[in-house]
Amino acid sequence: MQRFDIICPCHFGLEAVLKREITDLGYEIANVYDGRVIFHGDPEAVVYANIHLRTAERVLIDCAEFEAKTFDELYEGVKSCNWSDLIPRDGRFWVKKASSVNSKLFSPRDIQSIVKKAIVDNLSGRYGISHFPEDGADHPLRVFINKDHVSIGLDTTGDSLHKRGYRPGAGEAPIAENLAAALIMLTPWRQDRYLIDPFCGSGTFPIEAAMIARNIAPGMDRHFTAENWDHIIDRRQWYDVADEARSNVIKDVETDIQGYDIDGKVIAVARENAKRAGVLDMVHLQQREARDLSHHGKYGFVITNPPYGERLNDLDTLPGIYRDLGDAMKRLDTWSLYMITSYEDAERYIGRKASKNRKIYNGMIKTRFLSFPGPKPVSKISDNIMQSR
Repeated sequence: MQRFDIICPCHFGLEAVLKREITDLGYEIANVYDGRVIFHGDPEAVVYANIHLRTAERVLIDCAEFEAKTFDELYEGVKSCNWSDLIPRDGRFWVKKASSVNSKLFSPRDIQSIVKKAIVDNLSGRYGISHFPEDGADHPLRVFINKDHVSIGLDTTGDSLHKRGYRPGAGEAPIAENLAAALIMLTPWRQDRYLIDPFCGSGTFPIEAAMIARNIAPGMDRHFTAENWDHIIDRRQWYDVADEARSNVIKDVETDIQGYDIDGKVIAVARENAKRAGVLDMVHLQQREARDLSHHGKYGFVITNPPYGERLNDLDTLPGIYRDLGDAMKRLDTWSLYMITSYEDAERYIGRKASKNRKIYNGMIKTRFLSFPGPKPVSKISDNIMQSR
């Protein structure tokens, strides 16, 4: 059976969460870099990673690692690999994306062209043909060059793993599903603790929390590029792992997860998304202003992505929004607050200094994940969530 180094890119700053996920699946970590985690695995590991990982962006088979400062070195490094082990005679292959950071080679278009030519020349010698029909399964490649170190990955995923399938449409300034899941997993929240997102938009935080609580594997109902790679992965493995994931879903979960938004139309979208995700019965979504944030329970969590200018295009409104949130948290004096924001004055208007300040990129926006933990429960929480509603 083939063994691979498997590359999982993720949001910068969230490598530790992804590493823990991979370890929990039972795989050995090889390396951790900024924005990616590499682990050892077989074809079945590719399937498990795609179906189960909540925080990764995609799953790549590591094809080549070498140093290159010139295009000749890039060509020779690529050509020396055993591409016939991964790409069949009829495979359709191309460089989907090339990126370069602090390297002599910096033109994505030239990098893509050189890599494609080198693979064609390699496979021509292996298969004894000069023309490739490329009418078979897709085999997209991704090239990363960092400080002249070249890494080439074969993309097994296709559409990014954040596309769970439950959110075909989203409200303004949505947070990616895998980023929301990672931020939840950075907190001590568990299903027996209350959770509210007072700026829930299309419902991503409440839905991801409910999926975690119900043990819904994020990729069990979607398709992946590598499903068609019968020469590497037995197609039955995809069915078997997905069926196993469905059998492990917890149907009866006692939890209290809520989401508010000031826009009723957005809440309607959030409800549809929750329905598609299979968690509508677990989340309470309502049109409500964040200033009205309240709850009768203790030791709960507010986990949220509040406005920070990019969404409202009106910085004048932000002090009031954050001040209202801070006032609400004073009323919820046993609760913990976790938020992702790029608003520099967030702590000032919240009225507290965050105990932790983690730098994270939300798309191309440089943000911070601020932690305002509340007091720990003095004893095991005794009030039953469902009874206390």
